[in-house]
Amino acid sequence: MTDVFSRTTRSSIMSAVKSCGNESTELKLIKIFKQSKILGWRRNWPLAGKPDFVFPKSKIAVFVDGCFWHGHDCRNTKPQANKSYWVAKIRRNKTRDRLVTRKLRREGWSVVRLWECAIAQNRINSLFKTFYPKGRMA
Repeated sequence: MTDVFSRTTRSSIMSAVKSCGNESTELKLIKIFKQSKILGWRRNWPLAGKPDFVFPKSKIAVFVDGCFWHGHDCRNTKPQANKSYWVAKIRRNKTRDRLVTRKLRREGWSVVRLWECAIAQNRINSLFKTFYPKGRMA
């Protein structure tokens, strides 16, 4: 099925979609940070790739990657309509993710990427405890 919008119009529509305050991801992670007494995080920090959370003192950037948008195979959510568009879009997202991660690491940042499904299933506490056994990232 061909897209009903031109490439420019579709790009404009997609760029207007902002992901903030998503119940299943960012807000749940804030709740986990607070419950775990993990301190020092900031939102909307001016950093390459626009991480969802930044721990400036520790130079840690945390990205919450949506499973569909970033190509995680945890669910069988392969689009059937306009398939070529979505395959290319997800491929570009994955490439951008790798480039941003490399750039931040070259600048001395630690990069943590969490899948939406891992947050939804509370499978991230062990990840943070591995790096921060005392439960604090300040």
